[in-house]
Amino acid sequence: MQLNGKTIVITGASSGIGAETVRLARAQGATVIGMDRNDPLISMHGFVKVDMGDPAAIDAAVTALPERIDALVNAAGVSGLADRDVVARVNYLGLRHLTEALLPRLKGGAVVNVTSILGFDWAKRLEAHKALAATAGFAEGAAWLAKNPVDQATCYQYFKEALVVWTKKRGYDLFMQHDVRMNSVAPGPVLTPILGEFVQMLGEDRVAADAAKIKRPALADEIAPPILFLCSDAARWVAGINLPIDGGIDALYT
Repeated sequence: MQLNGKTIVITGASSGIGAETVRLARAQGATVIGMDRNDPLISMHGFVKVDMGDPAAIDAAVTALPERIDALVNAAGVSGLADRDVVARVNYLGLRHLTEALLPRLKGGAVVNVTSILGFDWAKRLEAHKALAATAGFAEGAAWLAKNPVDQATCYQYFKEALVVWTKKRGYDLFMQHDVRMNSVAPGPVLTPILGEFVQMLGEDRVAADAAKIKRPALADEIAPPILFLCSDAARWVAGINLPIDGGIDALYT
């Protein structure tokens, strides 16, 4: 996997999976521009501070990004402990808004969205997710959600499911019409700063039951290599997939 000469934009770059993806991308020869609401603690070639839940802030941030981008990694996200409106705006609507805004700069490039193994049930709500995916832009998506409210208790799972569906539906169009490959990865539990929030979100009993079925949580640097593989030319014929990176958890649902 070689990334020499490629320019990669990574959201959520200041911590967790995003930060590890920054480190590996730089080691593989890429020029890396990070985006995050928090200041970074690692070096990058450039950094743009942004609130991914605010479309106006995203539009302003886009003006500071390079005119040519080879790959976009959408790793920013919040847990389900945040208000459901914030989860919708950051984990889905803002991610989608940024991707569409950068589309003209991504010709022949790649997009990788970070979903979650908690989005595995996407097919059960396929029609709703397809309807949301069909909305045009941030405001229309927010209006659809106002008419079709999502439960707070399951909002994280819901928007990860929705992201899987949007990646597949929009990913096909982007590949066929714009020569842009969009895929997603679905990590299981990962040792990142917000792992404790997921324990609170799911409950200790659920976490204990799941823990008995897996070897261990992943390390963030075990998620970064598959992400960057999907950014590389080695994945030039991979489009519209949702790749589990979970130590086998996905196999439990088969």
